[in-house]
Amino acid sequence: MGSRDKWAAQDVPDQTGRVAVITGSNTGIGYHTALVLAEHGATVVLAVRDLHKGRAAAERIHHASPQAAVEVQELDLSSLASVREAAEALGSAHPRIDVLINNAGVMYTPKQTTVDGFELQFGTNHLGHFALTGLLLPRMMRVKGSRVVTVSSMAHRIMAAIHFDDLQWEHGYNRIAAYGQSKLANLMFTYELQRRLAAKRKSTIAVAAHPGTANTELTRYLPPFLRPADRLLMPLVVQSAAMGALPTLRAATDPEVAGGQYYGPGGLGEQRGHPKLVDASKQAHEVELQQRLWAVSEELTGITYPV
Repeated sequence: MGSRDKWAAQDVPDQTGRVAVITGSNTGIGYHTALVLAEHGATVVLAVRDLHKGRAAAERIHHASPQAAVEVQELDLSSLASVREAAEALGSAHPRIDVLINNAGVMYTPKQTTVDGFELQFGTNHLGHFALTGLLLPRMMRVKGSRVVTVSSMAHRIMAAIHFDDLQWEHGYNRIAAYGQSKLANLMFTYELQRRLAAKRKSTIAVAAHPGTANTELTRYLPPFLRPADRLLMPLVVQSAAMGALPTLRAATDPEVAGGQYYGPGGLGEQRGHPKLVDASKQAHEVELQQRLWAVSEELTGITYPV
């Protein structure tokens, strides 16, 4: 076992008997999160948009860990109909869900809308996960110590605000600010969900994590000024997807984690390193904004929570 400040994959406790649903888990941080949980005995459900890629990821996990219990569930977070279908299928297949990891995301995309007409980053990263969590929560609240882990980003501090007057960016578009809004929303959702769960005295907790600067497919839309100019410097700034998965894994499994906490890399600027407890921006903690976002999210998705 590692020390608390060098928490690593080998510190994940035995997950036998637990069911973990992970969105966007065919690649990057989600894949490495799934791999480690499966290696530690969890039944892992890869909730992915592309079934072919999901099955290939499941095969890779089986190859690395032949005893792994891995399933694939089709889920397109940019479609509320798909979210409802996936939640129904997951509910039928799994009477209990111990961990839901809201990991999938799109970053810095050109202006696009979801099937339901939402701005793509806000619609996928926040509203899709808001809907999925609301639909799965009744099954989770039956399970003592279950967890909802939502993956945010350091970008929740960059040009970030909840633009209540134009949530869908219909009047102009800034892809960096739009991503910041979606990642700020992930944190506000976590804090408001935790407050609601605690008020109902539920043992289910809501926790957040961020991967720092990790080398994943998400970076394909990164603006040139945000890319390290010198490829030799990349390893000093960017960490592997496996390291980037550690804050999520700690949030999902460490017995000492409490509801409403936020985990990220412990190195300089939270960009890399072993996971530790970190803090969100002051804005993310504004209760009035959290509650306003919650009400709007219920209205837009048509999902009402049981808490």
